[in-house]
Amino acid sequence: MFEHVYHYFLRWPLVLRILIIAVCAICISGITITLVEPETFPTIGDGLWWAIITASTVGYGDYFPITWSGRIIAVLLILMGAGFLSTYFVSLAASAVKTQNAHLEGRRHFHGKKHVIIIGWNERAKELIDHLSSLDKSTIIMLVDATLERNPYNDHHIHFVRGVPYIDETLRKANIHEADIAVITSDQNKNEIHADMSSVLTLLSIKGLNPNLYCVVEILTEQQVVNAKRAGADEVVQTNKQTSYVLLNSIISHGMSGAILTMLDNLKGSKIRLMEAKPEWYGYTFQQLNAELLEKHILLFGIKKGEDTFVNPPLHKRICENDELLILED
Repeated sequence: MFEHVYHYFLRWPLVLRILIIAVCAICISGITITLVEPETFPTIGDGLWWAIITASTVGYGDYFPITWSGRIIAVLLILMGAGFLSTYFVSLAASAVKTQNAHLEGRRHFHGKKHVIIIGWNERAKELIDHLSSLDKSTIIMLVDATLERNPYNDHHIHFVRGVPYIDETLRKANIHEADIAVITSDQNKNEIHADMSSVLTLLSIKGLNPNLYCVVEILTEQQVVNAKRAGADEVVQTNKQTSYVLLNSIISHGMSGAILTMLDNLKGSKIRLMEAKPEWYGYTFQQLNAELLEKHILLFGIKKGEDTFVNPPLHKRICENDELLILED
């Protein structure tokens, strides 16, 4: 029985074991000194008070042993108590430093909820994190990457897990089951085909652990868009295709790239989103609804009907049931 308890005790954290030993030494010494010198220490409370003060080497002097046996107990308590307490505080400090380093180096499990997971470290991920942080300081962001040595941010709202994103253990460390949304960026250290394959594999791993998690995936090649949707992507961002549109517009109309960038930059504080059409709007034309929404400082510039999206549709196009409105609002 004793051997079983002893081996179980050895499995406890070192800091907890040292604290228990120090507390036991103080309690035993306090009770023993009361029994050895009852005139000097009339109560067990007085003995425990003396033991705590002696073990901590404070030494108020309000209680002190006067017999040789009592002084021997005091010497043993000083040697043992001070040693154990010093070891305890040193171990506690070392444990705190170890925990802090593990947090910065992405080795600890994250236990937050409703967080945004961003997979991959590159310039796009950096811009995304910076914009999210500026829009809402309370947003909890989890960065997952295998190339970073430590968290590039000091903000306590931005956490970091180091590891390969398509391995389950890495995703569990990021608490994938409690996340609100996941954004998978393309790996800049791989060619386009391999980067897309890695993104799709990461998406499959995420959906396998949390099928209901909303996932946005960056895909570089046209051929992998279908595979990303098959893997369960809720949204696919085709970076290369969007960039080619900007380049094309720059060829046709000089200076367009700067204008587009300025426009997008000015939208950081606004919201472009889809809004469900209200029943009272059914039958409205695009022109009528746009005029009504403009009075509320909402700009209507598109309609989503099922899988089809119409940007700047004909003014006579009517709003129907289950339509979604593409709007811009402050």
